[in-house]
Amino acid sequence: QVQLVESGGGLVQAGGSLRLSCAASGISVSANTMGWYRQAPGKQREFVATLTSGGSANYADSVKGRFTISRDNTKNTVYLQMSSLKPEDTAVYYCNGFRAIVYWGKGTLVTVST
Repeated sequence: QVQLVESGGGLVQAGGSLRLSCAASGISVSANTMGWYRQAPGKQREFVATLTSGGSANYADSVKGRFTISRDNTKNTVYLQMSSLKPEDTAVYYCNGFRAIVYWGKGTLVTVST
């Protein structure tokens, strides 16, 4: 059974930083493509970043240069380091993993205040 559990969300001022974690079980973060998506209030879920098994990272233009996706294979955990946060980054952030199908976590809320 695949489980993805996000943590690390919270309230932060604009310009600040947060690191989100996604602890995975039942799926290897090193052997599968893992990613982060977000959904702001009243908007559709959108792509943020992905990390392939080969180590290639891709980012949405809106977060490029500010966010970094990484993984710790020993902890089977994926991270999203977020810096220079803006109010428009406010959203529920979801971790996902692709292994034949896409698995989703339940999300963690990030609120960026002005």
